[in-house]
Amino acid sequence: MSFLHGIAASSGIAIAKAYRLIEPNLAFEKRSIDDASEEIARFQTALSKSKSELEAIRDKARVDLGEDKAAIFEAHLLVLSDPELITPIEDRIKTDKVNAELALKETADMFISMFESMDNEYMKERAADIRDVTKRVLSHLLGVHIVNPSMISEEVIIVAEDLTPSDTAQLNRQFVKGFTTDIGGRTSHSAIMARSMEIPAVVGTKTATEDINNGDLIIVDGLNGQVHINPTPEVVEKYRAENAAFEAQKAEWAKLVHEKTHSADGHHVELAANIGTPKDLEGVINNGGEGVGLYRTEFLYMGRDQLPTEEEQFESYKAVLEGMNGKPVVVRTLDIGGDKELPYLNLPKEMNPFLGFRAIRLCLEEQDMFRTQLRALLRASSYGNLKIMFPMIATLDEFRQGKAILEEEKQKLISEGITVTDIEIGIMVEIPSTAVLADQFAKEVDFFSIGTNDLIQYTMAADRMNERVSYLYQPYNPAILRLVKMVIDAAHKEGKWAGMCGEMAGDELAIPLLLGLGLDEFSMSATSILKARSLIRDLNKSDMEQLANKALQMSNMEEVVTLVKSVTTK
Repeated sequence: MSFLHGIAASSGIAIAKAYRLIEPNLAFEKRSIDDASEEIARFQTALSKSKSELEAIRDKARVDLGEDKAAIFEAHLLVLSDPELITPIEDRIKTDKVNAELALKETADMFISMFESMDNEYMKERAADIRDVTKRVLSHLLGVHIVNPSMISEEVIIVAEDLTPSDTAQLNRQFVKGFTTDIGGRTSHSAIMARSMEIPAVVGTKTATEDINNGDLIIVDGLNGQVHINPTPEVVEKYRAENAAFEAQKAEWAKLVHEKTHSADGHHVELAANIGTPKDLEGVINNGGEGVGLYRTEFLYMGRDQLPTEEEQFESYKAVLEGMNGKPVVVRTLDIGGDKELPYLNLPKEMNPFLGFRAIRLCLEEQDMFRTQLRALLRASSYGNLKIMFPMIATLDEFRQGKAILEEEKQKLISEGITVTDIEIGIMVEIPSTAVLADQFAKEVDFFSIGTNDLIQYTMAADRMNERVSYLYQPYNPAILRLVKMVIDAAHKEGKWAGMCGEMAGDELAIPLLLGLGLDEFSMSATSILKARSLIRDLNKSDMEQLANKALQMSNMEEVVTLVKSVTTK
């Protein structure tokens, strides 16, 4: 038995077999062959296996994800049957007497390069199809297994170097009981998705993929940030007892599910949830969410090979608005960039994508894509209490441009006879300069939502995905608290409200400070809501105001943490 230390990214305890989700090594060498017909037969066998695999994936996708997702794999099957691709590969084997791996790779690369150079979105999508399909065929030629998380059919814990947002979105929570990764932090998107899915996660272990084999029994302790590998029966029993105690605590918190959130002295705040898809609504409702404070719409765009249509988006937004039954739903417009990529957009690689062409910057340039999303949102507005916010706003001009485009699309819809309700328009405050200028923004926006995940990393000049500078990711640093106070005060001065949708909003050490600073809305992972409600009910707002004022005058994070613990630790 051994164990790893990491970062507790999502609460809970999971005990199951390991499922390694690791990119395979598809390297090969060029070989000369003697028998071309034998090599072509080997190629045809790999094609046949790939087709059978894709048919199974397509059929499962049709049941689990719907016809639109299944269509992706239908397109891949068509590629495998296309003589325009298959014949040149076989001809290359016959003529040049080379191994099937080389003939496949060089022929496929030629088509991929040709399609990617075309100024046509459909053709560019075909390049992505060919890349995916040839990777699968190559794996069968080499005898290398490609894992597919959507096909998991038994209880497992995922082990990976990292998980992309689209990887995580495809995980079936019925079978995936937890995950652990080599890299990442508490605010990485995989960690955020784990909390949305209500599965335990430990990230940043550094060596999970080296130390854990497929099928090993492992325990993911998402409460203390530990991963136990092949534990003894005694350790398993200990963790089963700890899990039972954790579940009992959750049952106590669950008694607050229908309660409003009030401090001990009667001050009301709103506890909302961050979601990625309409499927997350069940968790919001079951955990007593008073609204959705952040709907991350980029997940509608991920895990597919083309942009979602206006109708697809409309149905998703409508489902969330209706599901929340009149409670507020804050939808963030498309926030792609940083660690969230859309391969089919073919955006240029950037030296620093977190500070690059992303979010509102991308949307203001790619206006057709932006307008489609805004039309879908406006059409859905009559089905609930919709609020829209723009991400990554750095200047007032960006906000004005975004709002003007929204107003244009609103007037077009009204002229078409479509009902559009009044909608509050706000911004995410995640850039320090925006926080500093919050008094000016507050005159024009309807609300602020503070995105602390990025605000902290930009203020401290510390990449939140980089473990080597993770010590600088300091949510309780007085500099961060002062920026938060500037935003809240600016909003209140203009009669507006201020929320927070970063992970700091659900942090039990930060909550007393945020209550004291006057935050109106706390939006967090749904699984954090009841715990936060229980905590706030024991806090006196007037006492927390004094606490926050002291914290603002301190010189470092450690002093703030000591102060908060001295007041809140029972």
